[in-house]
Amino acid sequence: MQNTKIFRRAILIGGAVLAMASAGVPSGRADELADRVLSEGKITIGIHNQAPWGYVDKDGEVTGVGPDMIKAVLGPLGVKKVDFVAMDWDALIPSLMSKRIDVVASGMAVTEERCKQVVFSNPDLVIGDGVMVLAGNPHNIHSYDDVAKNPDLIMGGGRGSSNTENAIKAGIPKDRMIMFQDTQSSVAALLAGRIQADTESMGTAINTVNDPKLKGKLELAQPFTGLVLENGKQAANYAAIAFRPEDTKLRDLYNESLEKLKAEGAVSKIFVKNGFSEKAVAPAGITPKSLYADCK
Repeated sequence: MQNTKIFRRAILIGGAVLAMASAGVPSGRADELADRVLSEGKITIGIHNQAPWGYVDKDGEVTGVGPDMIKAVLGPLGVKKVDFVAMDWDALIPSLMSKRIDVVASGMAVTEERCKQVVFSNPDLVIGDGVMVLAGNPHNIHSYDDVAKNPDLIMGGGRGSSNTENAIKAGIPKDRMIMFQDTQSSVAALLAGRIQADTESMGTAINTVNDPKLKGKLELAQPFTGLVLENGKQAANYAAIAFRPEDTKLRDLYNESLEKLKAEGAVSKIFVKNGFSEKAVAPAGITPKSLYADCK
């Protein structure tokens, strides 16, 4: 049984700290985290306490896709003690860069902008945007374009999320997008009529509309067309584990173990356990660099 524990705290980190942390470290220290984690057999992971990504369940245990993946992938490398730190989404990367945590495992999508700050593992999950509306879809919303074309509609979403970026790229004006700190806040705004739709990752959206407290109040906008790329395909989010730029040794070891687990079918079992389809497993051969040339 792996020893896990959770800490909840407010984390306020200034931009100067992030800039200093992301400036890099001498090459002699590049393997420091990997050596420490492998020798001590323990690691500290950042999550944002949101199902199904990484959260505390009713029994007080830390679970979700991120925690399950970390345990499964790093376990064979001798990492038996995993400490989890729950924080606001916006604090995850700053906390990683300031070394308050070792790794982020919370369903974070690989994006071009994030690749300027962190290095990602190979993606484990591929998933589209999920948009929530009031039951009955009273505004007949079935695409970002539907929202963009109707000046009376306002969309909500997570601050700094790839979903809100997709919505804006699809043409929704920024002055008709409201960013929220967490899903609970955006759902409250949707129920109160402050927004008419809320964009989240599909996993978060499915988990939210299936919440017994919300059943009959919200539904997924289906069918739904998200951001359409130049190749005619809809944008998809590739979720991965985030590491500091100097910690590529641990990232590479993680990737090696991840690919073995994918081949064995263990990764698909983790996703099915957390409510996803087996088809959500990112295909072998997809790397951050294959998604964005600037990713390392």
